[in-house]
Amino acid sequence: MSESTDQFKRKPRRKSERGRTLTVSAEQKAAYEALLREKESREAYAKHLPADPKPR
Repeated sequence: MSESTDQFKRKPRRKSERGRTLTVSAEQKAAYEALLREKESREAYAKHLPADPKPR
């Protein structure tokens, strides 16, 4: 066991990539916000429904 291996050494950290910016029109932004609100309301509604019965 006198051989040293790089198996358990940490890899050097990679540089993080710069975030991408995206410009959208006001109509597209409003439509996306409405879509998210609708999704959240569906999830909130489904949270109170009983779970599916377990198969035997």
